[in-house]
Amino acid sequence: MVATAESCTAGLIASRLAAAPGAGEVLECAFVVYDPKAKRRCLGVPAEVLERNNLTSEPVALAMARGALRHSDAGLAIANTGVADDSDPEIAPGTQCYAWVFRDGGGAPREFTETRVFEGERNEIREASADYALGRIVHYHQESRQ
Repeated sequence: MVATAESCTAGLIASRLAAAPGAGEVLECAFVVYDPKAKRRCLGVPAEVLERNNLTSEPVALAMARGALRHSDAGLAIANTGVADDSDPEIAPGTQCYAWVFRDGGGAPREFTETRVFEGERNEIREASADYALGRIVHYHQESRQ
């Protein structure tokens, strides 16, 4: 089962999973947490993580994914945060940060993060970002087994 914690993609990752027949066998829940207060309230992202890092950062994505796992029974949490336009002068437009956290039956969760920059219009970036997040599951699942 998969849980998503999405900011910039605003539910597109979960929506793509839900579009497939039998999605109920794969998608457990989705958190759309655009606002920093929602990241704290819904996922328990620590205030210090938000204060020390830009919202578009791997530490924030990782804290979101950890929170999604804590608040679900999923075996995998996928998180995304980023900017799809030039709204943040400190971050290049199209910058997307991700985390994939696999719950290991009894062991410590296996955690992976990445940052990618996509080009295009706002919604093109968001869609490419959602596709990328899903496309990396197999890679990181294999990594988590090593």
